[in-house]
Amino acid sequence: MCVALLGAGACGGGDAKKDKKDDKVESVAQTKAPTGDGAPKTSQAVVTIVPKDGATAVATDGVLKVSVGAGKLTAVTVTGSEGGKPVEGVISPDGSSWAPSAALQTGTKYAVSATATDAAGLVSALQSSFTTLTPENTNYGVFNIDANETYGVGMIVSLEFTKPVKDKAVVNRSVTVTAEPAVEVKGHWFGNQRLDFRPEQYWKPGTKVTLHLDLDGKQTSPGVYGKQKKEVSFTVGRAQTSVADNSAHTLTVTRDGALLKKLPASLGDPENTTYNGKMTIMSKEATVHMDSQTVGLGKGVYDIKDVPHGMRLSVSGTYVHGNYWRDPPPFGKENTSHGCVSLQDVKGGGDPNMAAAWFYKESLIGDVVEVVNSPDKVIAADNGWSGWSMDWAGWTAAS
Repeated sequence: MCVALLGAGACGGGDAKKDKKDDKVESVAQTKAPTGDGAPKTSQAVVTIVPKDGATAVATDGVLKVSVGAGKLTAVTVTGSEGGKPVEGVISPDGSSWAPSAALQTGTKYAVSATATDAAGLVSALQSSFTTLTPENTNYGVFNIDANETYGVGMIVSLEFTKPVKDKAVVNRSVTVTAEPAVEVKGHWFGNQRLDFRPEQYWKPGTKVTLHLDLDGKQTSPGVYGKQKKEVSFTVGRAQTSVADNSAHTLTVTRDGALLKKLPASLGDPENTTYNGKMTIMSKEATVHMDSQTVGLGKGVYDIKDVPHGMRLSVSGTYVHGNYWRDPPPFGKENTSHGCVSLQDVKGGGDPNMAAAWFYKESLIGDVVEVVNSPDKVIAADNGWSGWSMDWAGWTAAS
């Protein structure tokens, strides 16, 4: 029994064509020691900051620069109003300039302080401030994990962007997933709006996985800016995977390398076969309304409003779920579903001794259910979180 998933710029910026006199501020500082006649000496170092002091709607990338003439920069500090953390940047080897290491955040006021010395060691200093643009067109990565939750070893981190991404290189640098203990994690693009992350093998139990989003101020497409700057972490639970065998009519559950339980099951009938391949549990729903119209089978084939213990495996409608209406029970004997993996249950799902109730209780979002020996094709890697059905070479080819 299956059901379809229900509903998951050009911006005002610093004008690069402005006259340079409008774009920068110059300041000459005086020495700290007087000359012989009591008049102060003047440092020959001239510090310049672009954009100009008080500038607004400044572009987040490619504008901010600090430079010096007739001297060398000794220190540059740039601090944003959002959290007050210093902006990372590098002074050039010859000491003549400084630039930020990454894009600035949007809609943020920044304070700049720079000092330099000339050949005589006399100091010149300059302070300035400006505000970055607030973009009209923004792009968000909607992700599938919740902070501090526990997920199964097959959990794939998936982001769906609200607008198409043209500059994938920018996003690849700005969105990463890390693990403790460390393991290589790679992203894979499905089209230009979806980016999924996974390691080569399933996560190890106890691993802390963190999604790093540093999109604020980055142009994901010309004139379209990211707006997220945050981290989200989850923990990997025990290692549980299951195999649904279409020929044997069973669901075999393994935990931490040992057989936990073998359950009688009923998979897709000959006209409505179940996908082969590795699928990840995407959600757990105590009761699911399953209607044949939502999966293209037409009206009236089935319409069951209270399917118990539903665990979604695909966007197209594959579930592991309870079944109370088949008489006689086909579990372990015959495939009678419309493409799902069904387990014995009772109406209302109130009997904890039923196979469906037990599997529902013992499962986590992120556990993997693999279907084998079905006459159907292998499920597409982007149909749900089914990236484990793609080999590592294929996965990394679009990373």
